[in-house]
Amino acid sequence: MLPEGKVPVEILEKLFRNLDLNDGRILLGPGPGIDFAAISFGERVLVASTDPITGAVDNIGFYAIHVNANDVAVSGAKPRWFLVTLLLPENSDEELLLRIMDDIRREAEKLGVSIVGGHTEVTPGLDRPIVIGTMFGDVERGNLVRPDGARPGDAIVMTKWAGLEGTSIIAREKREELENVFGREFIEKAAALVEYISVVPEAMISSRFGVNAMHDPTEGGIANGLHEMADSSGLGIRIYPEKIPVREETKALCEFYGLDPLALIGSGSLLIAVEKNRAEALVDELQAKGINSAIIGEFLPEKKRIAVVDGREQPFPRPQTDELWKVFKG
Repeated sequence: MLPEGKVPVEILEKLFRNLDLNDGRILLGPGPGIDFAAISFGERVLVASTDPITGAVDNIGFYAIHVNANDVAVSGAKPRWFLVTLLLPENSDEELLLRIMDDIRREAEKLGVSIVGGHTEVTPGLDRPIVIGTMFGDVERGNLVRPDGARPGDAIVMTKWAGLEGTSIIAREKREELENVFGREFIEKAAALVEYISVVPEAMISSRFGVNAMHDPTEGGIANGLHEMADSSGLGIRIYPEKIPVREETKALCEFYGLDPLALIGSGSLLIAVEKNRAEALVDELQAKGINSAIIGEFLPEKKRIAVVDGREQPFPRPQTDELWKVFKG
């Protein structure tokens, strides 16, 4: 049986094997670790990405806009147009539908994104609403940042903190249980981490800086995102886990539920491949704009995945599933 969450990469590769991509305008098609498609329109490139929101109920419209906008922004393109599919459980009322759409409209306006279409239905068998978004953006062809563009020796820069989205989801969905343990103020701070979920600002800064690749980690967190970057570039990685920033709210909730913060759904952080001799300058530029960032590793020419812990190299395994599912499965 398949695990919850993303389909394992070895199975995804089977799905991609027989796809017909003979259209010469396709600059980037599907592949492991690739979250957007790129199609040539002369001097400009149309960038498209799609993602569902399945692990949250509260603020689901908020997540739908920002998670999809992030996948477009990592190409260097500005998110512009949005299609949304709303699948509602049986016995849903009109108020739920309107609330979700109000959230989507509000967040789209913040990013300058237009909602241009979609589909809505009540779907038998669901126990919660599901929102599936498709985001489009465009960028000059010469400024497209490819997800497979990392080079051996590139530094890996990470923005913000690990597990932001997962921390916020857990705090919101398990609020009553957690407030009894940590207190209301602490859980409110954890829930508010959702405000950091957009990586559009740092993606625009990094694309103008001239980086080689960008990726926003989602399911499987920072750990899986690093593997996906290595997959797409055909390289290896050396990671320094102690350099990965993790907020105290995330550490506390992960300890309470027995979770690995590096494998907790991680929207809100951006992983960037940049030439090693320019990495510090990029970190300084991001920090100057108020965006926490750190150098957490480097790309290797050989396809090994290792972590350096207490000065010793050890395997850096790919998460089998996102840690968030453990919370909701009890």
